[in-house]
Amino acid sequence: MMNEEYICRCEEVTRKEIEEAIADGATTIAGIKKRTRAGMGLCQGRTCRRLVTQMLSKYKAPEEILPDTSRPPVRAITVEEIINGEDI
Repeated sequence: MMNEEYICRCEEVTRKEIEEAIADGATTIAGIKKRTRAGMGLCQGRTCRRLVTQMLSKYKAPEEILPDTSRPPVRAITVEEIINGEDI
């Protein structure tokens, strides 16, 4: 079995999947994200965005690569935090 190189660890997206998305016409970070879910995990792309951008820059000038929209990372909460949380 061949070892796969994971680019997005949160969503377990491999280098091969991203390369296939680019070959299928993904020309933006958002396009790659929609096709592969890279950058949609717990860290919201903080870990993989740079690697995805580097991969895309082989096919597109770096200054043409627009940044993706991002959301603040989420964090897991305990049941105790839910029970003792504020009433809304």
